[in-house]
Amino acid sequence: MKRIARFFFDGLLAVLPLAVTIYILVWLFRTLESVLGGAIRWLLPEDLYVPGMGIALGVVVIFVLGLLLRLWLFRTLVGVVDAVFDRVPLVKSIYSAVKDLTKLFRGSGADQGKRVVMVDLPGEAGSLIGFVTRDRFGDLPEGIGGSGKVAVYLPMSYQLGGYMLVVDKDRVRGVDMAVEDALRFALTAGAGDDDDGKASTDQEKDRGA
Repeated sequence: MKRIARFFFDGLLAVLPLAVTIYILVWLFRTLESVLGGAIRWLLPEDLYVPGMGIALGVVVIFVLGLLLRLWLFRTLVGVVDAVFDRVPLVKSIYSAVKDLTKLFRGSGADQGKRVVMVDLPGEAGSLIGFVTRDRFGDLPEGIGGSGKVAVYLPMSYQLGGYMLVVDKDRVRGVDMAVEDALRFALTAGAGDDDDGKASTDQEKDRGA
């Protein structure tokens, strides 16, 4: 009986990452198909609609938005909308939180590398991995941050949560690592397969050759 339970548990662990990934993708595609597909049905005759048009339109819209963000006029328009959302009560709290989270993942690889740090624990032979969220505190009340301080977000393993610490700059050490990789490493408690990193390194060497 124990062997049967072990086989089942091993199979569950093997299929769980794939199942969760497929579930999220299916949810995303269904949402695009439902929202944008409905708009297409309203514009086109029913016999001309092909299932999947909503998904295709969603991909195109996201791509076009990425291109438009390169234009000064469009960025100005986005800035106006951004300012409006930042003034609406309740909406401001949700919008600002999501916007700040996306900023953590934006920027070049070099910029992201500067945000990933190890925070040395006082009196302990250990460190915590974190992300520098700001190093300027001029817009905050006196007593929060200051010269020589940085705000660091410390994620919790296997949880959507964490802590924000304001520490001295000399307590943090920069790590040359992408934010996505560092966040995955922290959320999984470092349980990732090292073979993936070796494979990536080998591929980079092949491209360099």
